[in-house]
Amino acid sequence: MLKPNELFYQSKFAESLDSSGVYLLGFGFDGTACFRKGTKDGPDGLRDVSDGIESYSPYLDRDISELPLFDLGNLPVGNTDDIEQNWWQAVNSFRDLVHEINLEEKGIKLLTLGGEHSIAYAPIVKMLQAYPDLVILHLDAHADLRDGYEGFHYSHASIIRRVLDHMSPDQELIQYGIRSGTKEEYRYMKENGTLSTSRKEFLEKVEAISKDRPVYLTLDLDYFDPSFLPGTGTPEPGGEDFHSFISLVKILMNKKLVGADVVELSPSIDSTGNSSVFAAKVVRELILALSEKRK
Repeated sequence: MLKPNELFYQSKFAESLDSSGVYLLGFGFDGTACFRKGTKDGPDGLRDVSDGIESYSPYLDRDISELPLFDLGNLPVGNTDDIEQNWWQAVNSFRDLVHEINLEEKGIKLLTLGGEHSIAYAPIVKMLQAYPDLVILHLDAHADLRDGYEGFHYSHASIIRRVLDHMSPDQELIQYGIRSGTKEEYRYMKENGTLSTSRKEFLEKVEAISKDRPVYLTLDLDYFDPSFLPGTGTPEPGGEDFHSFISLVKILMNKKLVGADVVELSPSIDSTGNSSVFAAKVVRELILALSEKRK
C-alpha cells in the first residue's frame, strides 16, 4: 500500500503504526492546484535535502536523532483523468492505515507531508474523531473556506470548509497568517472569531490553550513570505518569517501537540533549493515539538 522512499533524517522505515514515536507520511498530490503545480513532489523534495541538514535544533536544544522517528513512505495516489478519484485513493489508503488505531493510547504522533492543502483533510478528520476537544491551528496565506473551487468539492481552497463539516461545538479553529480570501470568507472568520490579525494576538491565544487540551497544526508553507520561501504554488506577499515560527514552536513544546501536516512545498519552482531546505527545517522543529514530553 505504501511506497517506501528515501528516509527523512535518521528515521527508520516503517510499514505500519506499531510502536510509539513520530511517524512521517507523504501524500504527494496536487490535482486541484489552480495556479502553479509541483507540490506532488513536496514529500520527496523534503527527503532529498534532509541528509544535508543537522538533526540538532539550536532553537529548541533537542536532537531528532535521539527520538523514535519513522518514515512510512508515500501514500499511493492514482494517475487517472479523474482527479478526485486519485485523491480518494490516497485518502482511503490513509484511512485503512489508521482507522483501528488509538493514536493517543499507543503514543503515536503523525506528521503528514504534502502535497497541496487538500491532503490535510484525512489526517485532520482522524484527529477530530479521536479528540472531542481538539484545537486546530491553521497557518496559511489563504482562508481555504470556499465551498468547492473550480469544480472540486475537496479543493485545496476548500480544505478548512470541509474540516468544519466535521467539527463539533467543543472543538476550536484558530487561524493566522491569512492575507488572501473572498469577502465571504473574511465575513465568516470575523463573525466566528477564528482569525487572529496580529502575531501577538495569535501567540497569546495559543499560550492560553490548556496544557491538557489536544492541538493539531495544519501549516501551508505559503504562510511564510515568498521572499523566504518562493517554492510554493500560490505565494502571497506579507507573510511571516522563520523566527516567528520558532516563537510558536517554543509555545507548542509545552502544549499537547497531537499531530501536524506541512503542505504546499513545490521544489521545482525554486531552482536554488532554498525553499526545500527552509521547509525541512520547519519539519525538524515540528518533529521535536511532537516528541516533547510535557512536564
